[in-house]
This record gives sequence, C-alpha cells and structure tokens, in this order.
Amino acid sequence: MRKNLLLFIISFMFSVPLSAQSTFRILHKKKPDNVQEINQRLLHFTDEILKEEHPVNTVLNANFIPVFSDEIYQKRMDRLNSESPIQLDFKPVVRRYIDAYAIRHREKTAKIIERSELYFPLFEEYLDKYELPLELKYLSVIESALDPKARSRSGAMGLWQFMYNASKMFDLRITSYIDERMDPEKSTEAACKYLQYLHRIFGDWKLALAAYNGGPGVVREAIQRSGGKTDFWAISPYLPDQTKNYVPAFIAVNYVMNYSSEHNIVPAKNEYPYFRISQVNVSKPLTFQHVAKVLGLPVEAVRELNPIYKKDVIPLCELPAKLVLPIEKVGAFIDSEEIIYGMKDVPKKYLDLQKDLSSTKGKFCLLHSVESGEYFHKIAMNYGCTINNIKEWNGMSSSDIFVGQKLKIWVYPSDTLAHKPERDPSMRKSKFLLYQVQSGDSLNSIANQFDVDSVGDLVELNSMSHSQTIEPGMVLKIIRYE
Repeated sequence: MRKNLLLFIISFMFSVPLSAQSTFRILHKKKPDNVQEINQRLLHFTDEILKEEHPVNTVLNANFIPVFSDEIYQKRMDRLNSESPIQLDFKPVVRRYIDAYAIRHREKTAKIIERSELYFPLFEEYLDKYELPLELKYLSVIESALDPKARSRSGAMGLWQFMYNASKMFDLRITSYIDERMDPEKSTEAACKYLQYLHRIFGDWKLALAAYNGGPGVVREAIQRSGGKTDFWAISPYLPDQTKNYVPAFIAVNYVMNYSSEHNIVPAKNEYPYFRISQVNVSKPLTFQHVAKVLGLPVEAVRELNPIYKKDVIPLCELPAKLVLPIEKVGAFIDSEEIIYGMKDVPKKYLDLQKDLSSTKGKFCLLHSVESGEYFHKIAMNYGCTINNIKEWNGMSSSDIFVGQKLKIWVYPSDTLAHKPERDPSMRKSKFLLYQVQSGDSLNSIANQFDVDSVGDLVELNSMSHSQTIEPGMVLKIIRYE
C-alpha cells in the first residue's frame, strides 16, 4: 500500500505543472551543511522508489535543474562585476558555457566545488601576496578542474597546466620521483608570477587570460590582424578557437561558482578541507602504503594530499621532505614515525602483477571501437593491459578482431589515456534530472540541450505522446548516465 501511494505521488507530480515559487523557494538558501538539508532540496524522489522502478541500474537521487532568463543572468553578472576588477561580460557564448557547467556537466561542477574547499584558500593567499584579483582562482577550474594530477593531451600538468619546458622558467623541479607542477603551493606561485607578467604586458585582464592559454605571441598577432584593437571581443575572431573560447569559459565559471546553490548544484562535503590539513617533517624514506596502513587512512587520501610525489614514495634523494596529512593524524604520525620508516616495501612479483591486470576491482568498463589498422597488441598497449585480459573480459577465444567491433576494456580512472572511448552503457549508473520547461522550449531543443539520444526517448520516459504540447512550468524527467 505504501509503495503504491509513493508511486502515485510521483506520477501526480509529473502530470501537474509545479509552481515556480514553491519549486524555487528552497533553492535560494545558502549551501547546506548536512545530508538532511541536501535531501530536502531534492524533489520527492527516494533511492528506494527508483530502484524498484529500474532494478538494472543503481539510480541516484533526482536533482531539479533551474533555468533562468538572460535578464537574471545579467543582473547577477552585474553584481559580480561590482566586486571585481576583471570585466565579466555576459554574452551568448558565455551563456552556453554557463549551461555546460550548470546543466550538462553539473555533477562534475559539484565535484569541482568540493575540491575548491581544499585549494581556493591556498590560491587566495598567493593571489593576495602578488596583489592579483582573487577571481583568478577560477582559472584553475578551466585548466584542470582542480585536479593536481590532470594531464592534457599536449603534456601540460597540474592545477595550472604547465608544460615541461615552461616549468623550468619558474623553477618547478621535475625528476623521476617528483613533479612540482603538481605541487599546489609551488605551481600556484608560478601561475601568479606568470599572470602578473602577462597583465603588465597587455594591461587588460581578458587579454592576459587569453595569453595564458594561447601564449603572448598569439594575442599580439590577433591585435595586429584586427588593426590594432585591444578589446578581447574585437580581436576574438582572429584568435584560435581554444583561446577564443577560453575567456568566455572563465567568465562562466566565475558565475557558476558564485551562484551554484541557485542552480541547485549540491557538492559533497570535502573530507580534507584546507584548514583541516597540516604538514609533517619526513626525515627518512617512506611509502604512502605504509603511512596509510599505520594511520588508518585510505592510500588515495595520502596520494590526494601529496600529489607532488609521482610514485607514492618519498625516496632518500628527496629528503628532508614534507608530508601533508589530515590534522587529526599528525600526532599519530609523530608517535609512529619510526615504525613507518622501518617498514619494508615488498615489490610485486610477476603473478601478482598479472592478477592486478586482469582484476576489475576499482576499475570501470569502457567500450573500445576497433579502428582500421588496429590489432590486439596495439589496443592492449594503449590501455596498459594484456591481450589475454581483453580476451577474458570479452569471452573471446580467437585473436581475430574486425573494424567496428566493440571491446570491453577495464581501466583505472585516469586522465592519462591517449583517448577516452565511450563507456559501456551497461556499466553506467543512471540519474534522474528534473527540468522545468521554459518559454520557447520544445522537445527538440530540450533533447539537444541535455544530449538525449532522441526526442522519442524523452517522450517515452515522461509517458507523453509525440503530439503533446509542452508548456512553461511543466516538469520533465530526464535520465542521465554517469
């Protein structure tokens, strides 16, 4: 009886347009601090109900997606401009990037906001030290999504994405064991020095940001080709596409990071925020695995807080060194220091390595589409596995493959893959999003906005007919996959 009542509530909600006032009232609160309040901001759904309806996938809570008019966006941008020396212009291209962060990639944006609790206080300290606008902290969102181990296709690394040779200009040391491009403090100071230099050259922050992305020469050439104009929007047609879109993305990130709660983007609470971590002195070699084991921490946590170390070790050649830990673990480290130093690392043997390669634990499944000229060995090398692994994962006995064939490949989450093929849909987790229809919307425009495969999918999911007219205020259910 209880189950039937809950299902009736869901079906009733989708059949009756929601009041904009009642829907949005709870969204104007500040970022919630507890799970109960977060759940209040999610509309009428529970995990249990959705799992009953969709037993194949693990379905998470539904997020309501508010959409605002250009007038509201402009007013909010004006508010930001009143507090910033960087002119944040609201234009159609900026709106497209706002939609990307606030709608299409809102889960990633929530993760970025979570990471910001660790990195933004540090960025602000260095920006203040160099007398730079604090809004420049958002540049790292575009560069790396606040991932200190992010690597671009061109080989740029770290929160601020420095290339190998460029890092030498800022005395960022790179060895077989460490990479200071991934050191939050040293890379942030380097970025501040470079941004300060670029602003001195161009005298305009938007031009300086474009130069940070494309290089000073690219911006100078665009100024010359435009006939000597020095307004970013005027020289934009003469810039490469990536640089042309860089400044609009920066403006959009400024907006979304300041108005995330209005867009109902609810991040998880960061387990290790900036003011809850501390450094300890390391006087002898150690491994992250041993630190994690003795202190009762996940090794991923030690790795996340110490991204400068490339191999999960602090070797003899890097001593004396610093290790960042949660503040509550500092005392335990000092008490157990000699125990940690005395632990010996046992290298994995061949059979153990083979077992790790074939395992799917901690990995996710990708679908690789075989292209012309590819063969088993090449595919295996690309993903860091063996031919036998691929055969086992796909239930194959033959070594023959053909163009267009879909192969399941299990990989660890990593940004270092040569390319990112489509993820196996049978392995993806689904998530409902709720969208309130706006004036001027159509089923086609909504399907395009949310990358829905077809209008038919949208119609079927909401129990509609193809001839049914949608009206402003209606709430549509949209399924998204992680």
